[in-house]
Amino acid sequence: MLLTEPIALENAHVRLEPLEPRHANDLTAAREGLDYAWYTSVPVSVPEEIDRRLAERDAGRMNPWAVVSSGRAVGMTTFCEIDQANRHVEIGYTWIARSVQRTAVNTAAKLLLLTHAFETCDAIAVEFRTHWHNRPSRAAIERLGARQDGVLRNHRLGPDGSLRDTVVYSILPHEWPAVRLGLQRRLER
Repeated sequence: MLLTEPIALENAHVRLEPLEPRHANDLTAAREGLDYAWYTSVPVSVPEEIDRRLAERDAGRMNPWAVVSSGRAVGMTTFCEIDQANRHVEIGYTWIARSVQRTAVNTAAKLLLLTHAFETCDAIAVEFRTHWHNRPSRAAIERLGARQDGVLRNHRLGPDGSLRDTVVYSILPHEWPAVRLGLQRRLER
């Protein structure tokens, strides 16, 4: 299966649905209160962000999902920077509502995405990237079991012109069984 193919993924904790405009109302409500961190990329306009992600999907560069919990969309996540020829993908552009942060939702979603990447799409590397100053995101990525590859210094300009150092992490196929087991155990607690 291709990394770009839209598909619903589900487990006992969360459902990942291919992102559609019908998710806009739930996602607009879910983004309330998420303007707290200057180093994150929560969309200002959810309908515009959905349109952007769908255009990226149509160009073969992104595979976006709505994160659905208890029947409502509570966030977004994607396969991005897709390199199908080299079976390499990044999981990114993820945000979830405050109401589901520190619950099983993000762990369960990452388990679904990683399982799909490694076991269905035969990925040889799954990458995560985050802002140097986004310590909560860095800690969450490390809790997944990803290993830090390095820091891309002055990697991007922020919307306000500030320079962003990007921390790069990855999981490789031989690491995946231990990562999967760790995620499953966390969800059992």
